[in-house]
Amino acid sequence: MIYPTADLDPASHADLVSRSIDSLVDQGWAQQDGFLPAPLAQALAAECRALTERGQLKSAAVGRGATQQLRPDIRGDRIQWLKSGQSPACDAYLDIMDSLRVALNQTLYLGLEEYESHFAHYPAGAFYQQHLDRFRDDDRRTVSVVIYLNADWQAADGGALRLHPAGKPCQDVLPLAGRMAMFMSADLLHEVLPATRDRMSIAGWFRRRA
Repeated sequence: MIYPTADLDPASHADLVSRSIDSLVDQGWAQQDGFLPAPLAQALAAECRALTERGQLKSAAVGRGATQQLRPDIRGDRIQWLKSGQSPACDAYLDIMDSLRVALNQTLYLGLEEYESHFAHYPAGAFYQQHLDRFRDDDRRTVSVVIYLNADWQAADGGALRLHPAGKPCQDVLPLAGRMAMFMSADLLHEVLPATRDRMSIAGWFRRRA
């Protein structure tokens, strides 16, 4: 099945994007339900699940370059990077994210040039300790976006993305299918809490020139 971006209702999606950007400006982060059409979220979840079952997701490391290391005491997810042409569902997803990149540039003049993203599968009990998404020696990551792929998620399942806005109470975002969370990569401490069931998402970053 093909999921062209043209299947989106342009006016409705533009409204979702506009409200998300307004929240990003007003409070430093945004949560938007239904950011992906349900059929696309289901297709991406099926792809992530199939990759997991085939053993194609790899344990995620912390650090970068020569300092990378596996630290399951810090981070327990398994990942695979997305690339254009990987599948019709991934291509449709990347088209949607590029439209968000354009809107962010038009509204906030961020100079975002590219988008990188990966599937992330957290087995039951896995977590990711508090961290920032921008590396100390690389300032290209500017806006972080997480898209969730988990149908029928309940609060009792755990697995929230916990945001730690400076000087404000923490905020929990449950990983419900189609839901989007967005925040500034350099500014917002966040963590992934352990869940009682497998948890799937796409984590991504809009990047500007170094």
